[in-house]
Amino acid sequence: MTGTAQIFRILPEVILTVTGVLIMLAEPLLGKNSSRKPLGWLAVLGTLAALAESDWQLGLPPGTAFYGTVQTDAFSVFFHVLIAGIVLATLLVTLDTTGPDTEGLGEYFALVCFGAVGMMLMTSAVELLLVFIGLEISSISTYILAGFRRKSAKGPEAAIKYFLLGSFATAFFLYGIALIFGATGTTAIPAVAALLTSSPTPILATIGLAMILIGLGFKVSAAPFQVWTPDVYEGAPSAVVGLMSTAPKAAAFAVLLRILYVAFPALHNHWQPLIWCMAALSMTIGNLGALRQQNVKRMLAYSSIAHAGYLLVAFTALSPDGIAAASFYALSYAAMNVGIFAVFSHAGGMDDRLTLIQDYRGLAYRSPLLGGALAFFLISLIGIPFTGGFFGKFYVFASALHSGLIWLTIIGLVNSGIAAYYYLRLLASAYSKPVHSDLLDEIPRATMPLLFALLLTVAITLILGIVPGRVLAVAKAGANTLSPAGAVEAGASTAAVK
Repeated sequence: MTGTAQIFRILPEVILTVTGVLIMLAEPLLGKNSSRKPLGWLAVLGTLAALAESDWQLGLPPGTAFYGTVQTDAFSVFFHVLIAGIVLATLLVTLDTTGPDTEGLGEYFALVCFGAVGMMLMTSAVELLLVFIGLEISSISTYILAGFRRKSAKGPEAAIKYFLLGSFATAFFLYGIALIFGATGTTAIPAVAALLTSSPTPILATIGLAMILIGLGFKVSAAPFQVWTPDVYEGAPSAVVGLMSTAPKAAAFAVLLRILYVAFPALHNHWQPLIWCMAALSMTIGNLGALRQQNVKRMLAYSSIAHAGYLLVAFTALSPDGIAAASFYALSYAAMNVGIFAVFSHAGGMDDRLTLIQDYRGLAYRSPLLGGALAFFLISLIGIPFTGGFFGKFYVFASALHSGLIWLTIIGLVNSGIAAYYYLRLLASAYSKPVHSDLLDEIPRATMPLLFALLLTVAITLILGIVPGRVLAVAKAGANTLSPAGAVEAGASTAAVK
């Protein structure tokens, strides 16, 4: 394959890289008092181009490039489109929230683009070292974005906590790669799978896989690696939280699917019980922790832990249907979570003036648009029919049931009932009788960027809840690209985790 042809395999990443570089070069050329929002629109155009190129890649035959380190297939393209859509919505919400004099806005837009490059590389990489590079590109960007509000004490605190704990997690991930290389002599995922399938599994490979699970468990905020989540979500701007709670997690879940189902299907007797326990713990700890929260961002931080658990349920199914369910759930959760943080970002501003549940009392009366959008996303998070959240949970639990994971499904359903309480508490506050609040009175009129962001997220959530078939078909096509390499049959080892 020629160099030009190989570029097509990473064209969305190239576009976003060039966009980020152009933003950095253009920012110093603008006057000191000039608005930086045109740089945001440049980032939006670059993201739209990357989204279009990702969709175009579906027409390419599956294949690898750059010495077999990158693979373009239906699975990677699905997550490319998902990440580009999240970034697009995040940029629109930021353009709505920030003012022309917001400090560091140019760097913000560039970091969002660079972070997306790392996330996309993670989803298409079939070489563990390239996965690590993509993970670091994504992580460094999100560390800085978490501390974007430098004048707030909580902003730097969130960034420091995220950086320190993230560094430990990255060390586990890298050491796991080193152990796998020591056991197999390669870090290429297909080669690792071939060696482990044809020969007895070295103990180093098993330990290496455990290290990788720890590192990725932190990135997806799955229990017991979730301690950083509430503090970081509380300290970061709402628009950033909408990004970091969805896009990096989607990329990490894609990596985890590829590693477990392609590189280590032979070790499913080892990793399936671990994923089972992580799923049950995440759902339970996340939902019980959210019950006690009065701060909306901390509540949704614990909610994100619970949703990571729901998604991990699909991993235990050991079938292409489980992979497809995990992909579908990642998309539906991203749409409704980015949308709800868009509401919080507009209502509270970049400084997050509205932090408590009671601060949103009467929101629907003062802003029917925000109140209606908030209600819709909360209903979807609960899992009520005709929303993406309903079919996301339905496919996840159905795949688990078909694999005989009855107890895990019961735990998930009980936790879904628990979650309804704290979601409805926020919904009831938004539709309660208005009280005088200077903060609510200061809610500005919706801008075009916000309307586009809400339209995008509401439309996706609604489409996934009414006509999910086409998206599920694309997710299944992506799942089938992983399963031939060794996805094991459902129920092969369910007795070990019942």
